[in-house]
Amino acid sequence: MGVELNLRSKEECAFDAVSLGEVMLRLDPGEGRIKTARSFKAWEGGGEYNVIRGLRRCFGMKTAVLTAFADNEVGKLMEDFILQGGVDTSLIKWMKTDGIGRVCRNGINFTERGFGIRGALGCSDRANTAISKATAEDFDFEYVFGKLGVRWLHTGGIYAALSETSSKTVIEAIKTAKKYGTIVSYDLNYRPSMWSAIGGQEKAQEVNKEIAKYVDVMIGNEEDFTACLGFEVEGNDENLKELNLDGYKKMINEAAKTYPNFKVVATTLRTVRTATVNDWSAICWADGEIYKAAQYDALEIMDRVGGGDSFASGLVYGLMTYGDPEKAVNYGAAHGALAMTTPGDTTMASLKEVEGIMSGAGARVKR
Repeated sequence: MGVELNLRSKEECAFDAVSLGEVMLRLDPGEGRIKTARSFKAWEGGGEYNVIRGLRRCFGMKTAVLTAFADNEVGKLMEDFILQGGVDTSLIKWMKTDGIGRVCRNGINFTERGFGIRGALGCSDRANTAISKATAEDFDFEYVFGKLGVRWLHTGGIYAALSETSSKTVIEAIKTAKKYGTIVSYDLNYRPSMWSAIGGQEKAQEVNKEIAKYVDVMIGNEEDFTACLGFEVEGNDENLKELNLDGYKKMINEAAKTYPNFKVVATTLRTVRTATVNDWSAICWADGEIYKAAQYDALEIMDRVGGGDSFASGLVYGLMTYGDPEKAVNYGAAHGALAMTTPGDTTMASLKEVEGIMSGAGARVKR
């Protein structure tokens, strides 16, 4: 059963998809700990950006990123990472800074992967970043969505939580995108540490409930839907050792009923056995039906950060390419599973590998 999204045609749009959000420099201690590291591997990453990079790198779509950087050497490093991923950088806003970050700066995210009984850990340094201070006028959304043309916009709750300004920018972007027929997806991506400085969970619900009124495809896990929109999964184990699938289905149906503008609602299903072994799947709702992806039990994980973002990019690809929610949620689950087998926030998978996993390919060596 298909879902009618009424996508704009490729011929009238400069980009298949664009993301709006922060891109940070990720510093990774590898197998070690942040607090004892003497060297770090550098990557780029960000909740909204990871989705758009996956659409470009794995799925071959033409994508661009709407973000802002302080105009210095770290900003140029971030641009270089983005260029290596094949994402268009022409919409980046370069902002003047004073040389020590008082005016604006570029965000840094230290992330350790976790292992066994030790969970993954993030420590971000992102206050007063360029993107947190950027306004709708800094991007000229009329030009982006009206003149250039974009088929799909993806943004999310991490960017919305950066500042009072960023949440307003999200709403302006979404309203303008909708004006020109662009489909909008939004990943709730609740981060308590980010919302705490600007009003906590109460503010998160105020902002996200307003944004939800304009979203076509809503994405998140069970914590996201509860914290941001007030929907709960009844009967779930509080430590997520056992998942109540019926509870998830009920939650999604309630969300779709509350927001009739939702065309698709999707959530990942993760049972955390250890930091490096999870059961993994996903479900999505479309046109009153709920579809569950294949189940990946005892999935061995190298780096779980970005797995949900890679799920989102696979889901978006499936919806854009086939308009089939069942196929889309399986693209998302397979892509997310593969992304967590490699280091860094962003995918290293190929479309062939994703479709191989979907068709039941094993892990035998390929020569």
